[in-house]
Amino acid sequence: MKTALAALTAAVLLGTASATDLRIYQNFGEVRDTAAVQQGRVTVSLPINLYGSILPDSLDLDGVNVTSRSLVQQANWLATLEGQPVTLLEDGKRERVTLVRARDLLIKDAQGQYRTVPAERLAFDQVPPENPLSPSWLASFTVAGSGTPTLTYLTRALSWTPRYTLKLSGSAASLSALADLRNGSDQPFNVSAAELYAGDVPLENGQPMPAPYARAEMAAPVAADSMGVPKVSSQGELRGLYRYGLQGAFTLPANGSVSLPFLNPKVSSFERYGVLERGFSAGGDQGNLDRGYRLKTDTELPGGPVTVREDGRLVGQVSVDTTPAGTALELDLGTDPDLTYTRSAVSSKVAGGTAIRVTYTFQNAKDRPVRFEVTEQGLSSRAALTGQATRTATNGLLVRVDVPAKQGTTPGKLVQTFTVTVPAN
Repeated sequence: MKTALAALTAAVLLGTASATDLRIYQNFGEVRDTAAVQQGRVTVSLPINLYGSILPDSLDLDGVNVTSRSLVQQANWLATLEGQPVTLLEDGKRERVTLVRARDLLIKDAQGQYRTVPAERLAFDQVPPENPLSPSWLASFTVAGSGTPTLTYLTRALSWTPRYTLKLSGSAASLSALADLRNGSDQPFNVSAAELYAGDVPLENGQPMPAPYARAEMAAPVAADSMGVPKVSSQGELRGLYRYGLQGAFTLPANGSVSLPFLNPKVSSFERYGVLERGFSAGGDQGNLDRGYRLKTDTELPGGPVTVREDGRLVGQVSVDTTPAGTALELDLGTDPDLTYTRSAVSSKVAGGTAIRVTYTFQNAKDRPVRFEVTEQGLSSRAALTGQATRTATNGLLVRVDVPAKQGTTPGKLVQTFTVTVPAN
């Protein structure tokens, strides 16, 4: 970046006047730009579209000793034309008038009459900015000592999300990942270095600064080409956050997005199964199991959406939480009409309590065996469990069984029984 103050201001206004460092979290970002000191001060002009996205009190200088900071609202562009002639377009005619007051577009015509006019009827001798009625803000820092200052601020306009695709064909499974980087501001960024962080990072008073004159509309982010294709590499863990570095310069466009290849997870194990989760009760019911997919990978997976394709066909999409390497990632993709169950329960009094005998009848209408997994939560820690179920670590029980394939038109069938003895109070 040039050392002149004007160059610094332009960098903040335009976003692409210099190379910028970005630290992007999953719901906000930190922007870092080299600044220049002029006579012990650093001054930056903030247009409305930038100011409105900055988190309160996050605008700062790093690398120098800041002795004071001021933030002052400046007049909007139209206010600078007060007392000057402008052109009024009215009834197919052009008339030179004087702009008296910009706030409500009060003019004085050639007859000396005062009146307000709509903004679209005024024409100017110079190109107006995008938001001529919007004010700007001037941030001024007083610094002491030596050092190279870096202008930093936090913004909700930046975010990123990992996006996964699980491709399946028979017993083969592969997982690919993309990192979607989004810029919801009107400021493009020429990025020289960037880091991505995954994990929970709370912010105090994390709403952007109020911007009453900002435009309400915003273009939806779209995929955009970058100057290059930076490589994303894992940089390990930082106090409970997963950290990734981007090697190579690229452009993050205004109101746009960039998608980059992210990680290279290897699937170490994979299985399809039927899944049912419910609460423990003394009653019976019947229904279907859901389509479940379970896999493990050799790397951590930050939380994000997973799209599942079987033989190239879309079969579901779900969002998952952050999953450490080697930990099972379980996907529930909705009801499977071929996998059904009937649950019956019989209660009886026994010495010291009540015994609840539960019987599951599983049926599989597929032409291949399917593993059924039923989890029931809410089991008392004092209850005793016997039979064809195991206790889980979360005060629940698990029934896991492989149900055979159908024979002709007859579904495969398997019965499992267990007893829960609940002591009397």
